[in-house]
Amino acid sequence: MNPNLSRRHFLRAASSVIALPALESFGFRTFASEKPIVRPKRMIFLGFGFGVTKETWFPDVNQVGAGYTLPEGLVPLARHQQDFCVIQGLSNRYSQDAHWGSTFWLTGANRFAEPGQSFHNTISVDQAAAAKIGQDTRFASIQLNGGDPGLVEHHQGHGPGLSLAWDAGGKPVAGLNSPALLFHRMFSPDTMSLEQRQAMLAQERSVLDAVMSDAKTLQRGLTRTDTDKLNEYFQSIREIETRLAKDEQWLGVAKPKAPVDEPPAKLHGKEEIRLMYDLMVAAFQTDSTRVFTYRQPTESLVASLGLKVGLHDMSHYAPGERMEASQVRDRAHSELLAGLLDRLKGVREADGSSLLEHTCVAYGSNLSTVHNLENCPTLIAGGGAGIKLGQHLVLPKNTPLCNLWLTLLRGVGVEAERHGDSSGVVKEIMV
Repeated sequence: MNPNLSRRHFLRAASSVIALPALESFGFRTFASEKPIVRPKRMIFLGFGFGVTKETWFPDVNQVGAGYTLPEGLVPLARHQQDFCVIQGLSNRYSQDAHWGSTFWLTGANRFAEPGQSFHNTISVDQAAAAKIGQDTRFASIQLNGGDPGLVEHHQGHGPGLSLAWDAGGKPVAGLNSPALLFHRMFSPDTMSLEQRQAMLAQERSVLDAVMSDAKTLQRGLTRTDTDKLNEYFQSIREIETRLAKDEQWLGVAKPKAPVDEPPAKLHGKEEIRLMYDLMVAAFQTDSTRVFTYRQPTESLVASLGLKVGLHDMSHYAPGERMEASQVRDRAHSELLAGLLDRLKGVREADGSSLLEHTCVAYGSNLSTVHNLENCPTLIAGGGAGIKLGQHLVLPKNTPLCNLWLTLLRGVGVEAERHGDSSGVVKEIMV
């Protein structure tokens, strides 16, 4: 049989092939009126502490647009140069804490915005995205928090928080701190019966209703300060109600079969990051979630690289051993990121496109270098947000980092008017 039969030829012979199926090899699929398949948008936010080596991570400011020379710290990403853009000139104007590389990275908040409080935060961009693009998945978003959970945050160069994520009330969202925990969260079957899980959820709802009723009786006669505190409490209750509703939605749906092997229980440094990246790809393959944040380990990464220079000393580098150690760390991060992009490219959707074409990967830190809070290192990869890739962009000094977050939000379909201290979008990367 001729595989190159035309539509006209096929129809003319219809009486003799009436019992045959609609064979794709004959091109029959093109005759049907199929709706275009809309692939889900996905987002990954990867934050690291203590910044980068300025001299060897940022491209030359005189080389803008396409065709720029990759600096030493980004050379491991050379095979993906057309799939990402590097943006300079971004910062969070309210940031003042030199060891806090992630606390306000995705929020752009002013920690002193609330009178009488020494700390205040707002919703992070990942949670703003999850409220829209995470509605149809078992997990609206997943937060990862690498490294030793007992380690004080500023030792990692991150600052306060339980992950990179902050909820709608500016409260920290807890993160999973190992690949094993992430694997079991996504793929391990529930050991309790459906009836037991239904009963547990009903009990949680009953307790929540009782607590809410008691709290409302306290509203009358409160001071303004106490009223504000109670409103924060109500916001927390609403967050729990949202989680319970999501749990109820997926009660009767079995978790997907894992497309990867279960990781070892204890991993640290470079191997931990690599496996976290593998599991992110697995989550997207199974559509378990569409939004990830990962507050990456710094101390354990440096240890796994055999570097003897302390993290804080490394951030105050000067030519010599400290600067060389800082550069080794930068290259390791870039090698790991290149591996993630490899895997996202290697997984194909039903229409032949890759996961990377529908995923936006944001990689960077609130810290630039040597505790400098200006010119936050920023790299955006993948086609998920529909931005221009393959270029180096230098924006005016202290352009709000939240302008970029707002641009990405709109790119994945979130109709946000602003985010954090944004003053507009980054038109230079919009298609």
